[in-house]
Amino acid sequence: MPIAQQLINLFAALLLLIAFAMLSQRRILSLINLFALQGLILTLSIADSAWLTHQHHLYYSAALTLLLKVLFLPWLLHRLIRKLEIKWDVETLINIPTTMLIGIVLVVFAFNLALPISLLSGTILRNTLGIAMASVLLSFLMMITRRKAIPQVIGFLAMENGLFFAATSATYGMPMVVELGIALDVLVGAFIFGIFFFHIRETFDSLEIRHMEKLKED
Repeated sequence: MPIAQQLINLFAALLLLIAFAMLSQRRILSLINLFALQGLILTLSIADSAWLTHQHHLYYSAALTLLLKVLFLPWLLHRLIRKLEIKWDVETLINIPTTMLIGIVLVVFAFNLALPISLLSGTILRNTLGIAMASVLLSFLMMITRRKAIPQVIGFLAMENGLFFAATSATYGMPMVVELGIALDVLVGAFIFGIFFFHIRETFDSLEIRHMEKLKED
């Protein structure tokens, strides 16, 4: 097996480990740092895929991921929590051990779900499709089991990382026009989320999602 292929498998395993680390993380700063690390591993994985498959457009995808997921978004999230003076831990709807057990079940489900799809795929990266789908499901689980708004947003962004890795594994990535469109959507969404956080904090003096239920009652 070429060393580039071995590195792809290594990066895929690291992405899965980081997804579990984010799922079990209680500190908001550590969660943001793990998201940045996930973006870096994704960048290296895409660049290695470009080298292995000679798909040169993947180099542009790697550069876009580096700028957006490793540099800009973590910087923006750190700036937001400084502005909002957030110092709390991440609160979960389900305790961490139970969440991790659910995560293991989701990983098994993802591998079984990806198996027939990977057999139909003609790419040499198809073996990592199961890990990509598992990362998506773990990020979704993190998003729905958090009480606070910012961890939910990080879960959404991590889920988008998993989808991007899945696209690279199944089809050598998406067309550049689509990737730029998604990047623009993520940027706009990040700014909207920032404004959203400030409005929640000013209205309820908290970022817990349960406080928004008061708006429905009114």
